[in-house]
Amino acid sequence: MSATTPLLDVAGLTKHFPILGGFPIRRTVGAVQAVDGLDFSIGEGESLGLVGESGCGKSTTGRLITRLLEPTGGRITYRGQDITNASRRQLAPVRPEIQMIFQDPYASLNPRQTVGKIISGPMEINGINPAGGREKRVRELLETVGLNPEHYNRFPHEFSGGQRQRIGVARALALEPRLIVADEPVSALDVSIQAQVVNLLQRLQRDLGIAFLFIAHDLAVVRHFSQRVAVMYLGRIVEISSRDELYGSPRHPYTKALLSAVPEAMAGDSPGRERIRLTGDVPSPVRPPSGCRFRTRCWKATDICASETPPLVRVAGSGEGHLTACHHPEEAGA
Repeated sequence: MSATTPLLDVAGLTKHFPILGGFPIRRTVGAVQAVDGLDFSIGEGESLGLVGESGCGKSTTGRLITRLLEPTGGRITYRGQDITNASRRQLAPVRPEIQMIFQDPYASLNPRQTVGKIISGPMEINGINPAGGREKRVRELLETVGLNPEHYNRFPHEFSGGQRQRIGVARALALEPRLIVADEPVSALDVSIQAQVVNLLQRLQRDLGIAFLFIAHDLAVVRHFSQRVAVMYLGRIVEISSRDELYGSPRHPYTKALLSAVPEAMAGDSPGRERIRLTGDVPSPVRPPSGCRFRTRCWKATDICASETPPLVRVAGSGEGHLTACHHPEEAGA
């Protein structure tokens, strides 16, 4: 693999969930277009934030990349290998390298298993026997994520939400992954605990060189953690850029509206900025609007927005790698 080849490359990734109707014969009568043509890449050791409103397809994207869901279309390439439709046998050597941290620390841990069993489970499934044994490795992982190794034989109900999420992190680290998909890893935690978990993930990324797809709806958390940020709306990426350029000079109206809702203390760069209030609800992914999907809520929409889908491209005045899907992008620095 050449130095310029990304760790993960996604092209045209699509996931449509069929809607079944009819009786007695069930047939497909429509589809929920949860993810509809995503293009992005993640480099070795890089963190990419994926943000957007609830229901825009962020979590579905994470499950497609980890192959917990089968894509409807598009391509997923990991370290130069196409894993889009790979069989279970073909995925076996790849699965340990792509791990996931789930959103709910209460639902993602088996209440009938001890912490030791939960964290050593991936090693057993993959037939990995670390030097010194699995128990020694589990105790090391507990210490790595800031938990007491003596808690090896405790059950999940004996831990707080923040501690449970640390157990989930330790489980994800058990197979020494190169890419972790963190699906809203702090949204279910108290605000006082969120910073601890985010700082833990940052330290692990720095020390172990792990790449992250960090899925979240909290723009302040994403800004703290991610080097690049992709903004999703109704199954599509509308803007992707480096963190500093996206937060300092958003070009898509939707991105600008999202950032205007971030509390002033978090925004930092733009004191006294105008609060943009979006009208209407997010359209249904069953029948998304034609052309630009954001046009039904956009204050800049014109006829071309309804007739033509804007491509995700670099617009005038944007930096290298800053891509926007909009017919009427915001002015640079506005």
